[in-house]
Amino acid sequence: MNLLTMFLMQPQGENASPLESLLPLVLIIAVFYFFMIRPQMKKQKEVRQFREGIKKGDKVLTIGGIYGKVSEIKDTTVLLEIAEGVRIKVDKTGLVRDNTDIVANQK
Repeated sequence: MNLLTMFLMQPQGENASPLESLLPLVLIIAVFYFFMIRPQMKKQKEVRQFREGIKKGDKVLTIGGIYGKVSEIKDTTVLLEIAEGVRIKVDKTGLVRDNTDIVANQK
């Protein structure tokens, strides 16, 4: 028999307390929160801080895989220089951190 089914089943012939029947459900919710929801919220906060802290000259990577250097910043958009004299306008939500310098320095 499935372990979850055994936990959720009430004992037969006895009057089980409401706490005993809700305890497994509370434990499942707690596990989901600490292993799935909380780490995702932490990652979203880090990405938001990165996007708010972008400054001119930063090297970034777009979600589409384009590497570039920030040449101008506006409220919701960024102007990226992807080659000498070639600039594209990208929404800030489409930017992720460029980790190539970090990886190259570690080797």
